[in-house]
Amino acid sequence: MIWHPGWWIDPVIEKDLLAMWNQRHAQAEGLGQVADVLVQNIHLAKAGCKALDLACGRGANALFMARAGLKVTAWDLSHVAIERLTAAARAEHLSIASTVRDVITEPPEPGTFDLILVSYFLDRELAPAIAKALKPGGLLFYQTYSRAAVTDDGPTSDRFRLDDNELLMLFDSLRPRVYREERLLGNTEQGWRDRAMLVAEKG
Repeated sequence: MIWHPGWWIDPVIEKDLLAMWNQRHAQAEGLGQVADVLVQNIHLAKAGCKALDLACGRGANALFMARAGLKVTAWDLSHVAIERLTAAARAEHLSIASTVRDVITEPPEPGTFDLILVSYFLDRELAPAIAKALKPGGLLFYQTYSRAAVTDDGPTSDRFRLDDNELLMLFDSLRPRVYREERLLGNTEQGWRDRAMLVAEKG
């Protein structure tokens, strides 16, 4: 058995999960969508700051940040995802330090980044390490699925979905600067549903 923070994982199951993600990334069209939390709030980032795209997938967010002039590091467990990101960065002549890395067993070191982006990845046990990895004045950009949802998009297990205001509680050591979570209020056919976003600053 292999221990990941918060649970035990059988090596066979872990291997199967990695194979699943490699297959998904290999078969997916394009590089994915840039996270709304990033598109809407990139102006809050300092020019040229050192940014981490944690669990980066095929790299849409990492590429977006690199185009905006940030010094980007990108990590993902899937070598297929990293290969696709590396090829895309090379085609655009963008410098991104992309690496295959299991962020659960090897989280970022304390005080190493000015900005950390987490998009559609949730491991609650990692929250303290992510907060500590920010430099003073650093920003966390986080977006993922909430349990209050109006569509079937996203994971079926609540383990990978946020409870009401949970994102604020997970990072209560940081100062919220932007927060959005509409849940099931009002006309659910409008607005920004199924997800929560947070931009928070380290004091």
